[in-house]
Amino acid sequence: MSSLFRPSLLAAALVLGHVTLVHAQTATTERAYQLPAAPLASTLNRIASEAGLTLSLDPSMASGRTSSPVNGRYEATEALREALRGTGLELTEREPGVYTVRTLPVQSETLSMAATTITAGELENAWGPAEGYVATRSASGTKTDTPILETARSMSVATREQMRDRAVHNIDDAVRYMPGIVASSYGSDTRADWLRVRGFEPTRFLDGLRLPDGVYVDPKPETWNLERLTLLRGPASSIYGQTPPGGLIDMVSLRPQAETSHEVRAEVGSDNHRQINFDTTGAIDENANVLYRVSGVVRDSDTQIDHIENKRYNIAPSITWNIDDDTHLTLLSQYTRDDTGTTSQFLPLQGTKIDGPWGKVSHHKNLGDPDWEHYDRTYYSLGYAFDHRLNDVWQFRQNARYTKSDLSFRTITPAAYPGLYVDDNTTIPTVLADGTLQRSTTSVNEDISQFAIDNNFQGDFNTGNLQHTLLLGLDYQRSNNNYTSIFGSAPASNIHNPVYGLPIDKPARSAAYYDYDQKIHQTGLYIQDQIALDRWRLTLGGRKDWVTTDTQFYTALANGAHPKHSDTAFTGNASLSYIFDSGIAPYISYSESFQPSTGADIDTNEPLKPTEGKQYELGVKYQPIGSDTLLTAAIYELTQENVKTSNLVGGAQSQVGKVKVRGVELEATSNLTANLKLIAAYSYTHTDVRDPLYNDKRLQLIPEHQAALWADYTWNTGLLDGFGIGAGVRYVGDTYGDRGNKPEGYAGSYTLYDAAAHYDLGRLDSRLKGASVGVNATNLFNKDYISTCDGYYCYYGDQRSVIANVTYKW
Repeated sequence: MSSLFRPSLLAAALVLGHVTLVHAQTATTERAYQLPAAPLASTLNRIASEAGLTLSLDPSMASGRTSSPVNGRYEATEALREALRGTGLELTEREPGVYTVRTLPVQSETLSMAATTITAGELENAWGPAEGYVATRSASGTKTDTPILETARSMSVATREQMRDRAVHNIDDAVRYMPGIVASSYGSDTRADWLRVRGFEPTRFLDGLRLPDGVYVDPKPETWNLERLTLLRGPASSIYGQTPPGGLIDMVSLRPQAETSHEVRAEVGSDNHRQINFDTTGAIDENANVLYRVSGVVRDSDTQIDHIENKRYNIAPSITWNIDDDTHLTLLSQYTRDDTGTTSQFLPLQGTKIDGPWGKVSHHKNLGDPDWEHYDRTYYSLGYAFDHRLNDVWQFRQNARYTKSDLSFRTITPAAYPGLYVDDNTTIPTVLADGTLQRSTTSVNEDISQFAIDNNFQGDFNTGNLQHTLLLGLDYQRSNNNYTSIFGSAPASNIHNPVYGLPIDKPARSAAYYDYDQKIHQTGLYIQDQIALDRWRLTLGGRKDWVTTDTQFYTALANGAHPKHSDTAFTGNASLSYIFDSGIAPYISYSESFQPSTGADIDTNEPLKPTEGKQYELGVKYQPIGSDTLLTAAIYELTQENVKTSNLVGGAQSQVGKVKVRGVELEATSNLTANLKLIAAYSYTHTDVRDPLYNDKRLQLIPEHQAALWADYTWNTGLLDGFGIGAGVRYVGDTYGDRGNKPEGYAGSYTLYDAAAHYDLGRLDSRLKGASVGVNATNLFNKDYISTCDGYYCYYGDQRSVIANVTYKW
C-alpha cells in the first residue's frame, strides 16, 4: 500500500466546510471586528453568533468560498455584507430578524441539499477560541482551517475553558483526560513535561512552528498563554517534517482581540503555592487597526519535595497590525524564567519498590543537597504570523520565530553501590542497612537557539465538481545546541536524615562525559490537496525533507571528532472520509514519519539511518445534528523501523530494531446542556518490540489500558445560581520502565480522583460582576503510587494538591 502513496509529489484535497449558523434576534449595535479572510461559513457563523442573529444558509453556497476580511466597526448585518463582498452572494432579510444568503446572479444549477438552520456558535476559527469544551475546527492535521469532523485524523483538543475549569498548570495537566497519551511518565517533575503518544515521545509545536529539542533545556510552555492545545495522533511528517510516529502536540497562543477585556487571577494552595495570572487585550486605535495583548504568570511555590522551589516569571506580549483588508501581521513574543529543581528525585529501588530494613523512602525527602543543587532556565522567543490574500483564490501565510533557551543545572542522585546486585548481576543504587546512601552528581550547562520559518500558499478553487483546498509550502529550521554534562561524586548521606551543606566539588570541564556543539538544518517542501466531491472528502499529501547534522565533540575520548551527515526523506499521507447527513463521518487514513538518528552502526561504521514509521488508521467521528457533542473512535496499527539497538558489550549500536503498536481509542467531548460539560476517554495500546535483545517485550512507560472521565456542572437558576462543581477520575494501567520488562522495572496500575468547585460572585451581588472564586484538587484522596520504575530508580507520582483562586474580569 505504501507504494500507492509515493508519487514524486502528491496533491490533496479538503473542503472549506459545510456550514450555516443561526441564533435568535437581530442586533443593531456597532462592534469592532478583526476577522481575516477565512472559509466563508466560519466567518458568517462567527458574526451571527456574536450578534445573536438568525441566519439561514444553504451549505452548498458556502462550500469552496472564502470570505472577505472584516475589519473595523460595523453593525452585524453590515459585517455580514462585508464578509460576502466578492463572493457572488448577498444577504437578504427573509422576515424580521431572520436572514438568508442567496446567489447573485442566480445560479443555473444548485445542489439539492436543503437550507439548514443550525445553532450559532457550533463552528469557530481554527486559531481562535472555542465554545465550552468542544472545538469543531482545527488546523493541526492539515495546516488549513478545517472542520474536525472532516479531518480524517485522530485528534483531541483541550480548549481554554476546559483548561481553566481544571486549573491546568502545565502540558502534563492539560492532556490527562485525552486518549492515547501518557502524562507525567516519570512522576512529579517541575523541570519538564514527560509525555508518550501511542508509544513515542511527541514533538511539540507552538503557533505552527516546532519548539526546540534539547537534552535538559527544552522549554516548558506556559499553558495560561494558550488559546487551545491539540493532540494530533499518528505520523505527521508529510506536513511537519521530522516527527515521531506516535504524534505531536500543537499549541495556539492567545492572540490580540478587538474587544477590550482584562483579567487577573490569584492562586494560593498546597506546598505554599502562590501565583498571579494576568491577561489584557484590546484595540490601540479607534478603528481597531492595531490590537494588543499581554498575558503572563508570576509563581512562587514550594513542591512536594523538601527544600525544592517552583518559581516562574513569565510574560507574553503580542501585537496585531491589520495593515489592510487583505493583510495582517501579528507579533508574538514570550519570556520565561524558571527556578526549580529535580522533584522526580531518582529514588532507589530499596525503600520504594523493594523493602529495605530501614523502611520506606518518604515522598518528601530531598536526598540531594539544596545548598548545591539548582535548575535555572531562561527562555525567550520572538516571532510573527503574517497572512496576505492575493486574490479570490490564493492567500499566503508565513510564520517565523527565533527562540533561545539557556540552562544551568546541578543535581545529586543515588549512586550504584559496588558489590550489590539484582538477580542478573546488574548493579543498582543501594541503601545500606543503617540508611546510608551513596550519591553521585551531574552538572549540566546547555543552551539551544533555533530559528524556524514556514511559508505556504493556499488556493481554494473548483475543477468541475471537485472543490480543492491546495496547499504549497516550504519551511526551514536551524538549531544550535551547546551541551556539557559532567558526572562526579558527592559525600554519602542518610536516607532518613539527609545531611546538607557538605563540601561537593564539581569536576573540571575536561572530565566531561558529554561536551559537544551540534548544529541541525532542516528544509522541507510539501504539497497537500484536500478535495471535496459532494459528501466525500479525500486528502493526499507529500513532503520532501533535507536534514544536515554537524557535531563537534570536545571530550578527551572523542579526540576532536567532528562528524557531519545528511539525511533525506520523502513522506506521504492519504485519507478518505464520507460525511453523512446524520453527522457520522467514517474515515480511513495512511501516514508516514521519519526522524534522524544520532550515532554510528557497529557493523558498518556508517551513520545511523533515520527511523521510519507508517500507520494505518480506521475511525469514525460523530457530531449529532443539533447538539454540541463530538464522539470519536479509532483503531490503528503503526510501525517504526530502523530503531537503534545497543549491544550489551560496550553499548555499541546497530539498527535492527522494529516496534509495532496497535490500539483502540474512544473519546467524547460535549457541552451536553447549558449546565453540564464533560469529557471521557478510553485507550487500549498494545506494543510489541522486535529486537534481538528485547524481542516480544512491551515498550517502556506505556500502559495497555487507560481511561478518564471529567464533568463540570453549573447551576444557572435557583438557590445555587452561579455555583458549579467538577469531578474527574483517571485510571492508568501497569507499565514497565525498563526495556527488558524485568520485575525491577514494573509499576502497578493506579486510579486517581480530581475535583473542583467554583462560584460566580456576580450572581450574588451585581456590584461583584466579573468576580469569581474557585478551588481545584488533584489526587483528591492523596493516593500513594509509583509512576514508574526504570530498573534502577523509582519515581513517585504527584501527591494531593489543593489550590484556591480568586478571579476578576472586566
